[in-house]
Amino acid sequence: MAVDTLLLELGAEELPPTALDALSDAFAAGIEKGLQEADIPFQGVTAYATPRRLAVQVKSLADKQPDREVERRGPALAAAFKDGAPTKAAEGFARSCGVSVDELIHLETDKGTWTYGHRFHAPDAIQLEHADAYLSALEDAFVLADRLKRRERIREQVLAEAEVQEANAVIDEDLLIEVSGLVEWPVALTGSFDERFLEVPAECLISSMKANQKYFHLLDDHGKLKPLFITISNIDSADPQQVISGNEKVIRPRLADAAFFYDTDRKRTLASRIPQLESVVFQQQLGTLADKSRRSSAIASYIAEKISGNVTHAQRAVALAKCDLVTEMVLEFPELQGIMGRYYAEQDGEPADVAQALEEQYLPRFATDAIPQSATGKALALADRLDTLVGIFGIGQRPTGAKDPFALRRASIGVLNILVKGELNLDLRGLLSVAAEQYQDLPKADGLVDDVLTYMLDRFRAWGQEEGISAEMYLAVRARPVTTPLDFARRLRAVKAFTQREEASALAAANKRVSNILSKQEHNGSTQVDQSLLKEQAEKALYDAVTSSQQEVAPLFAAGNYHQALDALAMLREPVDNFFDQVMVMADDEATRRNRLALLASLQALFLEVADIAQLPQ
Repeated sequence: MAVDTLLLELGAEELPPTALDALSDAFAAGIEKGLQEADIPFQGVTAYATPRRLAVQVKSLADKQPDREVERRGPALAAAFKDGAPTKAAEGFARSCGVSVDELIHLETDKGTWTYGHRFHAPDAIQLEHADAYLSALEDAFVLADRLKRRERIREQVLAEAEVQEANAVIDEDLLIEVSGLVEWPVALTGSFDERFLEVPAECLISSMKANQKYFHLLDDHGKLKPLFITISNIDSADPQQVISGNEKVIRPRLADAAFFYDTDRKRTLASRIPQLESVVFQQQLGTLADKSRRSSAIASYIAEKISGNVTHAQRAVALAKCDLVTEMVLEFPELQGIMGRYYAEQDGEPADVAQALEEQYLPRFATDAIPQSATGKALALADRLDTLVGIFGIGQRPTGAKDPFALRRASIGVLNILVKGELNLDLRGLLSVAAEQYQDLPKADGLVDDVLTYMLDRFRAWGQEEGISAEMYLAVRARPVTTPLDFARRLRAVKAFTQREEASALAAANKRVSNILSKQEHNGSTQVDQSLLKEQAEKALYDAVTSSQQEVAPLFAAGNYHQALDALAMLREPVDNFFDQVMVMADDEATRRNRLALLASLQALFLEVADIAQLPQ
């Protein structure tokens, strides 16, 4: 069976740059799946993409499917032949099996395959003598078809241009991907803009350059924005200055717009915009942003008091939190929400932590993002998310499957991260109760706090994955009635460390055995052991070990030092093993049996102070 390279290319006018990777991968996956389903051998599939083409190259593709015997049952013999001649039924069956040679058509040509190069540099058709020549032939025609290679070429050029300007290029990966989807032959060029625009906050200028023009911005060694930008041209112009001048002409009115928005917004204080929130709907059933602000104020005040923050500042931050959403700048550039709030609050002379909180309210934006640093920022960020979670759950709009229109998963993980990374020892049930009290009439009010609490604690499963915590470790802690996220996280980390000890699997198995025994017997849950009923040496040794451990770990539990507590409890492995090897738990004597069950219950209770380690792998 012969093998060779197959090349498939689809031409296009302009493919959407942000979807180019997905389109390319889907095209390649479809080809690969089809070949696999057809049972045609091949070595590998490689995808290529530019704004004007999607291509797939299949290496070592067999020229046909492997021969195979297929048995199909045709018409009965009496129906297939009449007087020795085939009937129409027989002929039709033969055709359906594809066994008639005269029905096959085979067309060959020696003129090669035609694909096209760069629309300006090499507009004529290119003849490929072999599919393996695809990349090199296109590169000769000013097209980098390999999207990753094209992406890295852009990165290298941007860094080189920045070095010439003695500046530092900021390469946003999302922007890099988008720009690489806009060009086939990237050429980096540096332009400039009027320094007067630097009076506008840098974030505004950067947003304008990135969103509208797809430019990379440059910083000086102090992290200050320089009046320069790098654009990626799709042609290698004989007169690059003309291209640069054209881009400078285009960016000037864009930056002028940003400056105008900034100047216009500063003519009013942020606080003067508070009444406008009365007409901005947060959610139809939950009211306006003003309603949300009033609810969040009570929650933030409660939190600020609990974490020794400034309650007055927390209330002020909540009142101003959404005001920048109605400014000209944020209406034009929504990604600047919070950032512009901080700038305008600073200009208005608001307290420093209040201004800082306005930007911090959106932190963390994703699982590994930074959390708010100020106490006011923590109170605001928590209050805003808790109000949203309780409200949306309260109207029966909890996330289902892949649908999460209010980003409640992200909000939940954000709350957990703030509480854990910020080391805030706050009970989540208490926080949710305060949030629920701010609503007067919710359709799903019954059991609301427990419902939201369960949902949020379940997010620890995903949260723990970031720290290498397995599902079994999570379930071990989740089995306990822990509602303080900081405490929950400490237990998770302690259990993870415990599983690294050689005693872990044996003690997990022993606890599983204890759990099974206690669940099957009519044990009243008592952990009171009568020493006078201890007869066997092994049960006496276990009693002594448990009693000693209780005294040792009690202060560790009280301090939340679960890691050290589990290390101490690991020493119980030997007496536990000896007990099960040498002692009959279900003794004939009822008093002895109940006493041994109480001893096992006291052993189990020690570990349950941290987690149900019976859930761990054994």
